[in-house]
Amino acid sequence: MVKNWRELTHLGPVRRATAVDGDRVLVDLPADRQPVARLRYVDGDDLFVNWIWDHQPDSPRMTVIERRLVAPALTALAEALPTPIPGSGESGDQALTRALAHGVLLDLEREQHLAETLTAALIPLWLGLELNALEVAGLRPHVRVQLSPSTAQLPWELLSTSDGERGIDMVDVSLLLPATLRNDPTRELSPWAPGSPVAAVLDPVVPGFADAGELGSVLGPVAPGSPLARMAEELGTRRLPSGAAFRRADIDRVALASAATEAGRLIYVGHVTASTHALDARMHLSDGIDAPGLAVPVGAHRPYTAADIALGAPGLEPLRAPNRVALIACDSGADARYAEPTGLMAAFVHRGAEYVTATRWTLPTEAGLDRYSPALAGRAEGMLSDAIVAVNAAHEASDPIAALGAWQREQRRRWTSTGDARYSPIIWGTLTTAWAPAPPVLG
Repeated sequence: MVKNWRELTHLGPVRRATAVDGDRVLVDLPADRQPVARLRYVDGDDLFVNWIWDHQPDSPRMTVIERRLVAPALTALAEALPTPIPGSGESGDQALTRALAHGVLLDLEREQHLAETLTAALIPLWLGLELNALEVAGLRPHVRVQLSPSTAQLPWELLSTSDGERGIDMVDVSLLLPATLRNDPTRELSPWAPGSPVAAVLDPVVPGFADAGELGSVLGPVAPGSPLARMAEELGTRRLPSGAAFRRADIDRVALASAATEAGRLIYVGHVTASTHALDARMHLSDGIDAPGLAVPVGAHRPYTAADIALGAPGLEPLRAPNRVALIACDSGADARYAEPTGLMAAFVHRGAEYVTATRWTLPTEAGLDRYSPALAGRAEGMLSDAIVAVNAAHEASDPIAALGAWQREQRRRWTSTGDARYSPIIWGTLTTAWAPAPPVLG
């Protein structure tokens, strides 16, 4: 059975009496703009999929995929990821062991099979035909994907097309946040200019946690002359706060707010943890127990929640978010897993961010990759730091989505041409960017 969206006999389900025409997407296509689709997955008893092309606003498409066809593919995806499987009672350590010691994402043949399985289950025939028609026409569309709780970890970039190529080879992909959030008329987009200051929070010390502890160092020692050290040096006087770049113990929510007020973008590398609801998704800065906020303290530390960022708290103003935000931390882009997708990505967008890059699943450290993965055999150095440098560079570009996608395509080529676990999508496949331009002017 063919399992890619260029040869589409397997895709569906579709009623044979229903004719779909992929070439229809070429009608009224502007010559000077990239085709853009807004694609939504909606959970019900079955999975509802609808999409609309910006150049054909009066012609929405919709189909339904039976849950029995979707569920096995999504289960296989969950079993491949280093995030604990919901309801399993699995610990973080057990999840890392499952995903890294015996993991699908570190084995090219099994990862390719997973990509094909996801494509067969989750790409409607009609959409696949339209993407093929655009490719034949020499066009690379931008697909903005709004995920549902059941599909929240779906990496569109990894979906199989053909000949080892993936979704990232055929389309630019971004995360589409709910219209009620991105089009809120009270939302004020923060300005952006090349060369603007950068708020850099790089592996902050969390009070009460040792370097090797649960909320300890993500990066470990950063060697002079390493790619990460050069990244920080190249920011020069643009980097806020000034002084040491890594493993600082003085960047709390007040220091972050001060830096963000002046900055055009924010890069955060550290810890994010989930909670029972999205507004309680937590960043971990160098905040002590006396920091203002509504989160329950964790030992000597009070986390900084999505609610604190978006709404403020007694003694704490809502954060003014820079235009571009990178959250390189475990599950920092997990908003869609909740019925109300109001996590960290939504909080930063609500407070003025236009682009937010985050992760769909647990992000292993290089030490963790070396510890748990026999496939890497102690060769994980640079896997995470290279991703951080790539995200930082993408947020300097005029189009962060296209820039990050170009890096992901190069990683994909290395992965499928060599099978070397250093280029596995365990790191690059988790990165996703939400784009929320200024709300439309009405009236």
